[in-house]
Amino acid sequence: MKYSVKEIFLTIQGEGYNSGRKATFCRFSGCNLWNGLESSKKTSKCNFCDTDFVGVDGVNGGKYNLSSLINKIQKVTKENTKTKKLIVFTGGEPLLQLNEQLIKNLKKKNFEIAIETNGTIKPPEGIDWICVSPKVKNKIVLNYGNELKVVYPQKGLNLNEFEKLDFEHFYLQPLHNEKYDQNLKKTLKTIMKYPKWKLSLQTHKFIGVK
Repeated sequence: MKYSVKEIFLTIQGEGYNSGRKATFCRFSGCNLWNGLESSKKTSKCNFCDTDFVGVDGVNGGKYNLSSLINKIQKVTKENTKTKKLIVFTGGEPLLQLNEQLIKNLKKKNFEIAIETNGTIKPPEGIDWICVSPKVKNKIVLNYGNELKVVYPQKGLNLNEFEKLDFEHFYLQPLHNEKYDQNLKKTLKTIMKYPKWKLSLQTHKFIGVK
């Protein structure tokens, strides 16, 4: 199998439960909810994505086989195998490409495996941390995990229904667009009404890291 990777980089996780942790990010190319082209964004199943996941032209991007991808991830991470390391697979939609073979081999190198997914695809075995970020227009099949992170506001959102799902942590994250200040106020107001939910900020954007 060849993995199509947009970029691989070392940073600080800025969102959700693991916010503040050192992490290696591997962003796979492609998504099943949007093709990544601005011309089709308004009519896509996810019309507020702010991520470039098209192609393989990012930092450390490319077409990788299993061994070359593992070697690149280790090189970017810059740590030996004795240290527990966090790798976050994201996209696009990482579950279009992430498989058990890659997971098992990275675990042998002492990596903790995390994903950020839209929840529309069942995951392979062996993932240590599952973060689902659902889009209201789409039915999720991955209704369990470690954290549910909802971008807010979204039209037609029903938080009561989401609370029935099997997650340890529930986060609301203000939609980061030209109305961010307004979205943040709405998010805070909603959290005061729904105490099960916690605030997630995209910390990396405030501290100026990728």
